[in-house]
Amino acid sequence: MSDPEKGSEDRHDHINLVNNVNARIQNPLHGIPQDKLLAQVEEFTKEKGFDEYTETFKKGALLAQRPGSFETLPLLDEADREAIRREKTHKWSQPKDLYMTVIICSLAAAVQGWDQTGSNGANLSFPTEFGIPTDDGAPNREHNEWIVGTINAGPYIACALIGCWLTDPLNNYLGRRGTIFFCGIFCTVTVIGSGFCQTWPQLFICRLLLGLGMGPKASTTPVFAAENTPAAIRGGLVMSWQMWTAFGIFLGFCANLILYQVGPIAWRLQLGSAFLPAVPLVIGIYFCPESPRWYMKKGRYAEAFKSFKRLRNTELQAARDLYYVHRQLIEEYEVIKGSTYMSRVIELFTIPRVRRATLASWVVMIAQQMCGINIIAFYSSTVFVRAGYSTGQAMWASFGFGLVNWLFAFPAVWTIDTFGRRNLLLFTFPNMAWTLLAAGLCFLIPDGSSAKVPLIALFIFIFAAFYSPGEGPVPFTYSAEVFPLTHREMGMSWAVATCLGWAAVLSITFPRMLTALTEVGAFGFYAGLNVLALIMIFFLLPETKQRTLEELDYVFAVPTWKHVAYQGGTFLPYWIKKWVLWQRNAVLEPLYHLEEVESITVFEKGVGH
Repeated sequence: MSDPEKGSEDRHDHINLVNNVNARIQNPLHGIPQDKLLAQVEEFTKEKGFDEYTETFKKGALLAQRPGSFETLPLLDEADREAIRREKTHKWSQPKDLYMTVIICSLAAAVQGWDQTGSNGANLSFPTEFGIPTDDGAPNREHNEWIVGTINAGPYIACALIGCWLTDPLNNYLGRRGTIFFCGIFCTVTVIGSGFCQTWPQLFICRLLLGLGMGPKASTTPVFAAENTPAAIRGGLVMSWQMWTAFGIFLGFCANLILYQVGPIAWRLQLGSAFLPAVPLVIGIYFCPESPRWYMKKGRYAEAFKSFKRLRNTELQAARDLYYVHRQLIEEYEVIKGSTYMSRVIELFTIPRVRRATLASWVVMIAQQMCGINIIAFYSSTVFVRAGYSTGQAMWASFGFGLVNWLFAFPAVWTIDTFGRRNLLLFTFPNMAWTLLAAGLCFLIPDGSSAKVPLIALFIFIFAAFYSPGEGPVPFTYSAEVFPLTHREMGMSWAVATCLGWAAVLSITFPRMLTALTEVGAFGFYAGLNVLALIMIFFLLPETKQRTLEELDYVFAVPTWKHVAYQGGTFLPYWIKKWVLWQRNAVLEPLYHLEEVESITVFEKGVGH
């Protein structure tokens, strides 16, 4: 990484960014006298070759220092002030290049979703063709169930063990766009290859190779979107990853439904059709601006400014954001300089600020597997057939699940940045628990009852409706934003490896679990995991809504014990008073306090909890 600034910025008394026990959130420019700040900007523009933009960067630095006082800042003219006003009054009015980036990231997500569901319909036919049937009474059924589960888990095994951990070196050498391009090629070739396999080991190898493309793509795309997006709408746009993953899942179910009657090659077409969204992804990615934060990390400030100008409405906003990120990079650089790939892996667990982000991302990612969504996404056709549907009816029911999963993701575009990431999860997890339990209990209805299968489908659809605006979009949005730039690729690798690694465990074990525990036991097991995940989220997940990526350094400098103590000792009693005892005058003391102090400190190792 290139040093963003070699000592040109004075450091004052500062907030401890490692052990922020008072939960103060600070702007790194607060407390710097105006004349000194403007002098620093002049030095910065000379050093970076921005002499012709010196006045613009001066305005931007003042605006970054005092964003709430733009109406009275001396250097700004009326056009500047109107542009800043529109950030609040017309926050969705953004440049076309920003929306182009979101569209391409959405395509990447659709590829991910379609890759996940191609095997859902194929599960009904490829085991028999390859001599590993799992039907009732089939010879070696238990052994075959483990094989089928392992084949389905192939991409997730490769993602967790290898693919996700390629994210850091791929991003380092290829950039965000280059990594997505590389992964798009991989996802195209491997799914086509899976349609030509003649034995189950060949299919397993193709699916393993697919995981090498899925892992870095899932780790990089949300980060790419997060780094390009303004804080006020970051959640709404970055959550497009999950919304369009859900759309890809829906398209996969559509393909399964369309192709299941074409004969013995149906499963081959169902698996191979996932190449369709990968082609426009590969073509479209280079029409997007590269992440300006990645350019800055590499010391390429001129290109970073060009990217920011494509991603913001005015040069002033581009200069403001570039200088703000630059000042935070000065601090973060103290951590990353001289580090190696392995040292950055170790630092996920040894640097307190990074460790807290690692814990939070682990909680939200493993919760996605604990909630049980993927027992439906991977095996809905199998579940509906076991419930009593024909193959065609099971395909239609899976289609309905995919449609609900996609449509109910849309509300999160507005709620994720207003209601908040954490609150969405706390509201939806209890509802996922009871709906999954209800679906499982409906399997106890006698087989002859006409109500059995419709009720199972109904509760699964309601379960999906609660999942989609909550645990659907939050994990990837959250994990993409919580790590500092110095550890963002590695942190996202960890988060996605957690998610997809446990997806592999689910995929391998669920076919056998259905037989051993029956449908009632399997669904009840995952309903219980929803309750456990709710407890973990309540105590261990800080809120991140409407914070800049740089302000989150202060959120995650708050010790874990402080956050746990606040939730258990302050928030929970408040909630009980207001919503159980109906004391409407109950007042909640906030955890975080916005204050203006001089400056910030660098990260330190081995301190805090």
